[in-house]
Amino acid sequence: MGRLFGTDGVRGVANSELTPELAFNLGKAGAYVLARESEHPTIIIGMDTRVSGDMLRDALSAGIMAMGADVIKVGILPTPAIAYLVKEYGATAGVVISASHNPFEYNGIKFFNSKGFKLADEIEDEIEDLMLRDSMRGTHLSGDKIGKCLEADENALNRYVDFLVSTVEGDFRGMNLVLDCANGASYKAAGMVFEALGAKIKVIGDNPNGYNINDGCGSTHTEKLQQEVVSLGADMGLAFDGDADRLIAVDASGKKVDGDSVIYMCAKALYMKGQLNNNLVTTTVMSNMGFHKAVEKFGGRVETTKVGDRYVLESMLETGSIIGGEQSGHMIFLNHTTTGDGILSALQLLQVVRDSGKSLEELAAEVKYYPQVLKNARVKNENKKKYMMDSVILKEIENLEKKMKGCGRVLIRPSGTEPLVRVMVEGKDPAQISEDAAALAALMELRLG
Repeated sequence: MGRLFGTDGVRGVANSELTPELAFNLGKAGAYVLARESEHPTIIIGMDTRVSGDMLRDALSAGIMAMGADVIKVGILPTPAIAYLVKEYGATAGVVISASHNPFEYNGIKFFNSKGFKLADEIEDEIEDLMLRDSMRGTHLSGDKIGKCLEADENALNRYVDFLVSTVEGDFRGMNLVLDCANGASYKAAGMVFEALGAKIKVIGDNPNGYNINDGCGSTHTEKLQQEVVSLGADMGLAFDGDADRLIAVDASGKKVDGDSVIYMCAKALYMKGQLNNNLVTTTVMSNMGFHKAVEKFGGRVETTKVGDRYVLESMLETGSIIGGEQSGHMIFLNHTTTGDGILSALQLLQVVRDSGKSLEELAAEVKYYPQVLKNARVKNENKKKYMMDSVILKEIENLEKKMKGCGRVLIRPSGTEPLVRVMVEGKDPAQISEDAAALAALMELRLG
């Protein structure tokens, strides 16, 4: 068996790859590792709207209770709500059952520690090792040591909504918004938050049936939102993914505004207030060069990490950065919370737009995006990382970057699942970078195929 934990928990097709048996064992191992130093361990469990959520939650809960920990079921809530409620309830850990932006047939399980942070690699490795070595056999407790299942009080959702509202100064009266909740975990919370702040809203993607999560809606499918914003003459649209830890915005003209632009706008606003710690913004290697140039222009610095919001967070905690994220819409505001939160990100963006007196379109235009071209090089699976040791390939990459004279770059990413190396070239001339990317991909296939 391969590694269970990916960059965002354990995922797979529900009841095929991610089975109740796996969830039960994950609950046991997770409770053992996360609750072993707690006298009365309590673990919060939330989920999104997928039909498989109940099945996996109950299996996971059984494993947790078999190890003596109590479970608090908080029902359907965004992933970041669980990160917040772990601290609010003083719980030992939190678990979310969700596959984020993926189709309904997938599901996933991810953990948060008692401080509301995703687990460090070494903790996940320990949980995984216990499962793969089948070390938990015969470890069930009995008698009065068995855990209990508790229903959360009715205020779990309200507590999270109140927290989000508290991150905003003033209100949003006079703003006309369209929200797309992806038929996912934010279908109640998002509307409650923006109504509480006085905005005029229309909500779409708020009728989940267990099967329609992310189906032609949400942050990965913004077409309906774009049409709705234009037809209603709204100020902007806000799209969340299935578990509401991502945000993609839409301006009044119907144009998408991605994570790079939102992070830039919020970081610049913090900088102008003298609140951008170390003048630092954290993002991944996938961020556009135009983003880097724009941040540097206002006086900020960009710290770059591997792809994955967990790596963004790790870097932020090391450097003291308070804002970071990904082009895909994961954004972390460490001055407010411990993980990516789509609704919170939307609130921070709206504050910036409101206070600037400008439109979202005007503010986003400050980031001049460089064209990007992506080509796949099909290579032998065992050769995917050997480009780093191939002098001919490395020389060609060096030549390309010299030719761009600081106005472009080459990014190489081996696929994690296929015998492919992805070649991304970014620069000012679309025709030239397309030619360069194709040539480099062909060279990689010749050398490594």
